[in-house]
Amino acid sequence: MKIVLASGSPRRRELLSLITENFAVCPADADESLRDGAPLADEVVRLSRLKAEAAMQSHQDAVCIGSDTMVTIDRLPLGKPKDEQDAAEMLRRLRGRTHEVLTGLAVLSPDGGAQTLCTRTEVTFRDFSEEELAEYLATGEPLDKAGAYGIQGHGALLIEGICGDYYSVMGLPVAPLGVMLRKLNAVR
Repeated sequence: MKIVLASGSPRRRELLSLITENFAVCPADADESLRDGAPLADEVVRLSRLKAEAAMQSHQDAVCIGSDTMVTIDRLPLGKPKDEQDAAEMLRRLRGRTHEVLTGLAVLSPDGGAQTLCTRTEVTFRDFSEEELAEYLATGEPLDKAGAYGIQGHGALLIEGICGDYYSVMGLPVAPLGVMLRKLNAVR
């Protein structure tokens, strides 16, 4: 069965390749605006499904996978920073605190079936110095990541611990996705 990942993220491609090498990539063109007042966990699932549906439009014979990851603190979403200053403000807000990473997953099958879920992972940042913050910003890594950090990159130096699914923080809940794809007989 053909599998399509509705994402251009190299991290998601890398993670899906842990399950199967047989997939195509079709970055989704979906409106990622959040609805006012909607629960953030519902929003990551909704956005994941929108991405999978966008891929399904051009790949109707495939299993289409959509995923969306959101960093939240104080019940507020932290998206990708606009610039280095915005990234610094986000990281200062996370410093020395525990925040939540929500990752939505949607798997749509050619027969019209849909499986969705949301994972929640707590990430605790250590109380890093302003010098360490400047060094991390200088890597450029924070600029294209939700919450302004990448757990799998230099951002790991800021993290004291996690409670939950590491791969979900990277952007794709690997184990649950593997189960979903096996149920569809899309992978062995």
